[in-house]
Amino acid sequence: MSETTPDLAPTAALRTVHGACPHDCPDTCALQVTVEGQRIVKIQGDPAHPPTHGALCTKVSRYAERTDHAERVLTPLKRSGPKGAGQFKAVGWDEALDEIAAKLKAIAARDPEAILPYSYAGTMGLVQGESMAARFFNQLGASQLDRTICASAGGEALVQSYGGKLGMHLENFAQAKLILIWGSNSIASNLHFWTFAQAAKRAGAKLIAIDPRKTETAEKCHQHIALLPGTDGALALGLMHELISHDWLDHDYIALHVEGWPELRERALQWPPERVAEVCGITPDEVRQLAKDYGSTAPAAIRLNYGMQRVHGGGNAVRLVSLLPCLTGAWRHAAGGLLLSASGWFAAVKNDAVLQRPDLLAGRRPRTINMSTIGDDLLRDASPGFGPKVEAVIVYNSNPVAVAPESRKVVAGFAREDLFTVVLEHFLTDTADHADYVLPATTQLEHWDVHTSYGHTYVLLNEPAIAPRGQAKSNAEIFRLLAARMGFTGPCFADDDEALARQAVNSSIDFAELQQRGWVKLPIPDAPFAEGGFKTPSGKARACAPGVALPDHVPNLESARSAPALAQRYPLAMISPPARHFLNSTFVNVKSLRDIEAEPVLEMHAADATARGLADGQVVKVWNDRGEYHCALRVNQRARPGVVNGLGVWWRKLGPNGTNVNELTQQGLTDMGRAPTFYDCLVEVAAL
Repeated sequence: MSETTPDLAPTAALRTVHGACPHDCPDTCALQVTVEGQRIVKIQGDPAHPPTHGALCTKVSRYAERTDHAERVLTPLKRSGPKGAGQFKAVGWDEALDEIAAKLKAIAARDPEAILPYSYAGTMGLVQGESMAARFFNQLGASQLDRTICASAGGEALVQSYGGKLGMHLENFAQAKLILIWGSNSIASNLHFWTFAQAAKRAGAKLIAIDPRKTETAEKCHQHIALLPGTDGALALGLMHELISHDWLDHDYIALHVEGWPELRERALQWPPERVAEVCGITPDEVRQLAKDYGSTAPAAIRLNYGMQRVHGGGNAVRLVSLLPCLTGAWRHAAGGLLLSASGWFAAVKNDAVLQRPDLLAGRRPRTINMSTIGDDLLRDASPGFGPKVEAVIVYNSNPVAVAPESRKVVAGFAREDLFTVVLEHFLTDTADHADYVLPATTQLEHWDVHTSYGHTYVLLNEPAIAPRGQAKSNAEIFRLLAARMGFTGPCFADDDEALARQAVNSSIDFAELQQRGWVKLPIPDAPFAEGGFKTPSGKARACAPGVALPDHVPNLESARSAPALAQRYPLAMISPPARHFLNSTFVNVKSLRDIEAEPVLEMHAADATARGLADGQVVKVWNDRGEYHCALRVNQRARPGVVNGLGVWWRKLGPNGTNVNELTQQGLTDMGRAPTFYDCLVEVAAL
């Protein structure tokens, strides 16, 4: 037997272990992992967990294939060739840890802020995410990372409107009579929501998809509104205009529970359907009918997703959409309202300060570096406004060379010979190829963790189902060992992973119940804002308030309307939604899933292809001033005229010219939340 599939005693008994899907997905599924000895027999969804109801997506149902992948890193690796070449030699843990600690000590003696952690949601777990890692970097006094790359614009928008990242209960969508699926390909990225939406559809509900791309989800809705990227705020204002004009408003709810309504009303009345249609690239009748459907149907629910906030005006757009259910009184109903993120509900049970120990900073205030501008920041020299040059990066739970915007600069930064890079990983990703050391990390089946969710309201426990394969160690264990090598002797650095799991939530969660069942539901009212009670200082939803500006449509950084000269050279808007069988850059190396996706592709409307003499299936170059990307062309109806869809996120080394779609995306930031503008991007396309 191979090292990744240990031999078994013939009498090994079957046992089932509670688990949780670790990935950056709103579903946060409860898993049941069946093992025989150390062999993974089956991974299935927990049928008793209401959001999961026994089902898993194609990706996670094949998680055993990822854990026992032939290319998995199972021993520490030290670079033996040029950065980026992926050439390494195996070394022992003691040698790796000793050399890493010696290098970090030398840098920290000059300035600990020259050391940068870089992590995101490779696991969403509280233990293997920012627990021992946060303690380590806080004790060290390293630079802080602003973790913005996915959701911070929309998150900040919800905080401004509702006082927190709060929303509906997932299961209640099944009772809605109208569901707007706004900026979400739910079949691919939110499967369990889709099952509740389908239940509502079977009961007579109308489903409307709002998305520049005709996704698999849009095809199964009653209507698809294909607006231009970055115009969602204008559409929301147009809906408000019609709600006001036809008096499809809940005046009592507005009077009692909405702050700043007169100002918002005045702004909305400046957006008649004709103006909205011109900005959004749709028809006035689409605006009118959508407003009528929304204003005259109860309960009406909105499932908003994060794609629509990945443009310059994304935060304002989320704010405007979030106010729609406040104007119609949709929040009065359990099956009405909006869900973008439910993560704020967990603030009452999470023990972040205990787990992460910010007190270890001891009054120091290190600089903060935005993960979305890592391309620029790794290429900066020391300066008074920036601080010391980044000399070391410790990457865990992320693959920035593949996923960060404007990746030509990201590659150049990680290729610096004077940059010391350590990567905790399962595989030799694009980022790992640039590392000085790669340390083998455990997968979800091999360690403890506790999970909250941004798509439902349950806490989940993940227990190790098997022992770590090879020499893999959990993230928390790796940072615990590094802390010892650095001479960090505080008691908190001795906490093992199970202890960290117990510390992750406070006493309001019964840990014994969590262990027995695998999940616990938060005690949140079925219709949380039926009588107002938003988490703002006034208890009202805020259109505007002291310190909170009135939202408006904010144009893209790159579009024909906002940058006409640039659009003359690059006339096509490009969005880069995920390929259905990948999750960001995770699962790209799972052959069965990569075989389904086949190759990197760009979707284009037939009118745009004909104008360029392009045909379906040919390899094309996609370019702008930031770089060039080669991929296969798919001429189909998924792309609307004037917009191309570059499906991501492939590993760069698997691309035809060693790049991926992020070669073209920009490091410009959103209007709030300091988030990236991946879908705010102009390109041109031609045959190779």
